[in-house]
This record gives sequence, structure tokens and C-alpha cells, in this order.
Amino acid sequence: MNAPPLTPASLVQASPQTLTLAGCWSASGLNTVAPQLASLRVAGSSQLLANAQGIEVLDTAGAWLLQTLLTRLRGEGIVVTLQGLRPEFAKLLAAMAQPADQAGVAAAAPAASPTALAGLGRQVHAAFEQGLALLGFVGETTLALGACLAHPARLRWRPILYNIRSAGFDALPIVGLLSFLLGIVVAYQGADQLRQYGANIFVADLVGLSMLREFAPLITAIIIAGRSGSAYAAQIGTMAVTEEIDAMRTLGIAPLELLVLPKILALVIALPLLTVFADVMGVFGGMIMAQAQLGVGFAEFLERFVKAVSITSYAVGIGKAPVFAAIIALVGCFQGFRTHGGADSVGRQTTRAVVQAIFLVIVADALFSIAFSVLDL
Repeated sequence: MNAPPLTPASLVQASPQTLTLAGCWSASGLNTVAPQLASLRVAGSSQLLANAQGIEVLDTAGAWLLQTLLTRLRGEGIVVTLQGLRPEFAKLLAAMAQPADQAGVAAAAPAASPTALAGLGRQVHAAFEQGLALLGFVGETTLALGACLAHPARLRWRPILYNIRSAGFDALPIVGLLSFLLGIVVAYQGADQLRQYGANIFVADLVGLSMLREFAPLITAIIIAGRSGSAYAAQIGTMAVTEEIDAMRTLGIAPLELLVLPKILALVIALPLLTVFADVMGVFGGMIMAQAQLGVGFAEFLERFVKAVSITSYAVGIGKAPVFAAIIALVGCFQGFRTHGGADSVGRQTTRAVVQAIFLVIVADALFSIAFSVLDL
């Protein structure tokens, strides 16, 4: 025997204060009642009695539609009383009402503005998390480097040579110019003080030691951090956004071996050579200013320079360069791999790469100074 067909859902508003619900409130029977629910208005009254005794079937679609109506009316300040609903239907309606009520409570409660201490805590936590991630990246890179050194055939020499040219040879003009100007500035600032005591010849000590031990390696590292470190972050970040790095992993190509190791090895080779070039240009700038301001000729300057600057002082400056190079390359590549989203993320990570690389280079230089002071070098 076939079951009798179910009555479609119906909605009758006998008066502004009464509402009668009946029929099959299921997904198949809501076609006619849905427009009525959207246009239902209760005018001139703050109370509404909804009689749901006639509802024969209620599923999640009908319960959601009914709950939407009740929420809208209650939001307009109308007190809605629902009566006659079967217990099983009431449970389903209550289940549909719970997420909506929670959302309303969440929306009604204003978000408390974080205190200064809470903001500081979040920043410290983010910095600590990023430090751990950088440490992990250094470990992964070290393992990849060890694997390549154990199997030299895995080293990619063409990218290494390309990065030596782009990060080293192409940076010679800017590094030479700034080092030359820095040598002039150092000699000029010391000229007046040395002239007062008749110690003009000691300008060679001032320029030689300051340039070879501190200024030349530091200014070179800062220039390369802004020039090459940003390029590393932008290149890898763009590849991450365009999913090229994921494609490399799918093809079985290790991104660290292809993208990171050539940059690190190239910069470790190029930065000491750039530091030597910066030493020469800085001393040359100091020689020109010494002759112009103090009357110290080139021959006298060089004679005093050889006596004042030892091989140890020269080696101290050159020895910092590989460490600075590793810091710049690692930070640039690390921030590139952390890029996600779109072009704005590439710019943000590039900025972080430059700022963090320069900061860590200066911190490393300060630690070198403390260590050399303890070792009396």
C-alpha cells in the first residue's frame, strides 16, 4: 500500500500576532514557503505566537529555514513563542540554533584590545619561533652541504659561478666607490686632531687599522646584504608563490641543493675578495685625503702603513668575511622559503631578509670584537 503524499510546507499569518506552520518542512517541500519567509513582516506588534503543531516532517533544511526566520524576527525585537512542535523536531531546531547563538554571542562581544604587555609577548614569541625555524634551516642546509661534499658530483658549478659573478664581480663598482669615500671620511675626520699634536703621519695607522679590521668587511657585508641578500629572498620567494619549489620537490629535485648551496658557496668565495678590494680602495681614499689635508705623501703613507698594520690585523678583517657571507645567504634564502600568499608577501620577506641580515652581521662583528679583545689579537 502506497503512503499518502505529504503536504507541502505552508505558512499562514492569520493576524499580525499569530502564525500557523504546517506541512512537510523538508528540502523537497520548501519551494513555495521560502519566498513567504523572506517577505514575512510583523507590523504593529512586539510579540508573535507561532503554532507549529501542523508540521508533519522537519529535516535540517526546514529547521535551518525556520531558525533563520526566528533569528531574524528576534533580531528585530519581536518576542517569538513557538508552540506545538514535536519533541524530535524541537531537538533538531535547537541543534540548528546553537551555532547561530554562539556566532551571535561572538559577534556581540567586542574583541578586547591587546595590552602592551600582550603585544610584547606575541612579538617575543614570534621572534623565538622564527629563530628556531632559522636554526632548523641552518641544520638542513648543513646536512645538504655535507651530502654534496661527500658526493662532489652533486655540486652544481654553473649556478655557483653565476652567483659569483652576480654577487661578486657585479658588486665591485658600488663596493669600491663606498669604500673609497669611507676612507676619505675617516682620514678627514682624524686630520684636525692629528694636526693639533703634530702627529700627521699617524693618519696611516688610523686609516689602515680602521679600514682593514672593521670598516671594509662591515661596509662590504652591509652592501651585499642589501644587494644580494634581498635578491636571494625575492627570487626564492617568487618561486614559492608560483609553486615552482613544489614542482621541484615533485620532480625529485632538492631545493636546498639547487637554490641555497650555490648561493652560499658563491658568496663565501666572493665576499672575502670584495673585502680585499674594499681594503685597497679605502686605504687609497685615505692616502688622497692625507696628502690633501696633512701633507703626507704617498710614499710616506705607505712606509708608515706597512709598519702600523700587521698581517694579523689584515687577516682579522678577511676572516670575518666568510662568516658574514654565510649569514647573508642563509637569512636571504630562509626568508625566501617562508614566503606564502602573493606579491605582498614577497616584498615583506625581502624586507625582513635585509633587516635581519644587517642586524646579524653587526651582532657577529661585535662578537668578533669581543673575542679578538679576549684573545689579544
